[in-house]
Amino acid sequence: MHYISTRGQAPNLDFQDALLTGLARDGGLYVPEVWPQLSADDLRALAEMDYPAAAARILAPFAEGIGVERLAAMIDEAYAVFDDPGVVPLRPIGEGQWLMELFHGPTLAFKDVAMQLLGRLFDHVLEQRNQRVTIVGATSGDTGSAAIEACRDHQAIDIFILYPEGRVSEVQRRQMTTVLSDNVHNIAIQGTFDDCQALVKQMFDDLAFRDEIAMSAVNSINWARVVAQVVYYVTSAVALGAPETPVSFVVPTGNFGCVFAGYGAARMGLPVHRLVVATNRNDILHRFFQSGEYRTDGVVATQSPSMDIQVASNFERLLFDLAERDGEVVRGYMDGLANEGGFRVGRAELDRARKIFDSHRVDEETTTATIAELHRETGILIDPHTAVALRAARDLDLPGPVVTLATAHPAKFPEAVERACGVRPELPAALADIYQREERYTVLPNDLARVQAHVRQHRRQDK
Repeated sequence: MHYISTRGQAPNLDFQDALLTGLARDGGLYVPEVWPQLSADDLRALAEMDYPAAAARILAPFAEGIGVERLAAMIDEAYAVFDDPGVVPLRPIGEGQWLMELFHGPTLAFKDVAMQLLGRLFDHVLEQRNQRVTIVGATSGDTGSAAIEACRDHQAIDIFILYPEGRVSEVQRRQMTTVLSDNVHNIAIQGTFDDCQALVKQMFDDLAFRDEIAMSAVNSINWARVVAQVVYYVTSAVALGAPETPVSFVVPTGNFGCVFAGYGAARMGLPVHRLVVATNRNDILHRFFQSGEYRTDGVVATQSPSMDIQVASNFERLLFDLAERDGEVVRGYMDGLANEGGFRVGRAELDRARKIFDSHRVDEETTTATIAELHRETGILIDPHTAVALRAARDLDLPGPVVTLATAHPAKFPEAVERACGVRPELPAALADIYQREERYTVLPNDLARVQAHVRQHRRQDK
């Protein structure tokens, strides 16, 4: 299995090199040269496996060079820390409607599903090669805490996480800033998530700096992050009757990594009716699927901050397939985005997207009402991101079964949930004292040179 860049001008890499490289040197994202296939019999066989065993079977073709037994052991270790034996359990919420709970990991968000494995993969490869890396990532809320939890105290890794000052929830912030390990560095950027993400990409594009610090990524620009998420689409569909019964998935979407994993599952042969991109007021992706035009607008702060994004970095991976894997076409799109604030795809490309994707936009008032509605009907509490997706699932006429991805524990957004339904969700015992813990972080302006200087100063040198 080799990986190719969406922009067509970087070397093809094997899995381990793609893992450590993160972003391709031409600015593109790595995708598999060929999608491995799951036959109907393969899918039926997965129904007899628990989640870790299914993950090992699904991920093995992508991770050549790791070793099947070592990969399985890392997967077992990664999911042993989840507080539900099913890892990502399905919860019925109505006729033909299900919630897939992705928040049973240590930081209470879906990012743990991939990140707990990613940290172990990094450790394995770095030990084998006697190398160390400096991970620099941007977060709109959940990636940062999941990455820090996966990488804290690792001797071969320094991790710097950029987040937009004042634009993540207090719980999200404290889950990052209360980790005081020597290798963990939190940077509050005076700007938006898009600013944070742009800074990370600029650091990757500065090849001299990138090589100097041995820079790598844990954001979903890293292929290993995305492929680990393919698993829960497959296992949930199998639990609901695949391959005989196709499933629809509704995904609260910001950076497009999670929903792209669903697309990847479909490319592997999973029968999927529809993939629904659910957005909040920051609806650039919804506008694209309606019109074929991808054009940035100002970012509006909402109660679902992980979706307050205008530049969805993983969308480039889909564009690559829509352009029939023509890197030159993708480079043209990305140049248009950088220089003119947007681009438009042709009718053929939009039609290809619409064969599997739908989209929906949900405003703030409706998000709040949906939290209250589900609690009134079932007693279940959901966070605002999940509420955006659930509203889309209820508003659209989707063939079932319909799975709404519940991407964060409601206790990560207690004020929004309490405002909606009058009930304040409690944090699990392991995080009950988070408001009393010491915080450590640095506030920096949206300035590339300042951020690079900070990384240089605080990373641990090679030993």
